[in-house]
Amino acid sequence: MKMSAGIIGGIILILLGLSLVVKIVFNIDFPVFKLLLALFFIYFGLRIMLGGSFKLFHDVGDDQSIIFGERTITKLEDGREYNVIFGSARFDLREFSIPDSQKISVKVNTVFGGTQILLKSGLKFRLNATTAFGGTKAPDGNSSAFGDIKYDSDSLKGEKPVLEIESNTVFGGLEVKK
Repeated sequence: MKMSAGIIGGIILILLGLSLVVKIVFNIDFPVFKLLLALFFIYFGLRIMLGGSFKLFHDVGDDQSIIFGERTITKLEDGREYNVIFGSARFDLREFSIPDSQKISVKVNTVFGGTQILLKSGLKFRLNATTAFGGTKAPDGNSSAFGDIKYDSDSLKGEKPVLEIESNTVFGGLEVKK
């Protein structure tokens, strides 16, 4: 997996922000630029020594974790927990079909990343979203930066949901669209 300029820029901005918080709250002067320069030299020194086989970030290797990367997911498995950490995920479920007798429950966690869930219209679903220092937007336009959102699709009307999504978003964004 290659490191893009966006990831490097994001890490730098996060470190700068954290150094400002440490300086303001704890009155500690933290030399961020010197630390970044030192880490840069260490990283490239290791790459030269190990012949390019040293990778700072690597893919986790499972289908439900997106860390420092992007992925489009087109099907869900019942009981799965999907994690988006410093990355971007798009759940394109517009062509995904769920048998009438089956119910799928999933959990989507987004930390310092972005998640978009696209659902086909008419799907009976329920969204239970918790957000802290981020943004969650339900299909009806209801949004939250801190707290909970509960949303039932119009087609649900007293019936049991076919798809139940529980989400937790921290310092990130989640959007559900029909």
